[in-house]
Amino acid sequence: MVNYYKDNLDQVFSVLSDPTRRKIVEELSKGEKTVKSLAEPFDMSLPAFTKHLKILENAGVVTFKKEGRYKYYSLKPEALDGAIQWMNHWKTYWESQLSRLETYFEGLDDEDE
Repeated sequence: MVNYYKDNLDQVFSVLSDPTRRKIVEELSKGEKTVKSLAEPFDMSLPAFTKHLKILENAGVVTFKKEGRYKYYSLKPEALDGAIQWMNHWKTYWESQLSRLETYFEGLDDEDE
């Protein structure tokens, strides 16, 4: 099977299973942002929002730097590499299976003629 970062795979999928965290990852893919600017579009308290950031940080998906009173978060896209490799493996597998199925059905059509 494909070589992926097995230890991190469950954690990454768990992190990305939450729509709030997926939206945070999406926003950070556009560039570094402060906690305040990230939290703005969400209808939740700042402490609740920072829990999401902490979960992303613990999974290694985001990193931050502190400048004065502000924390700037950025995405660590390489943390998603294992999940991407895993999904690509299965995408290739199922595409192959579907191609074989298509060939089989085309053969049935040829027999009917």
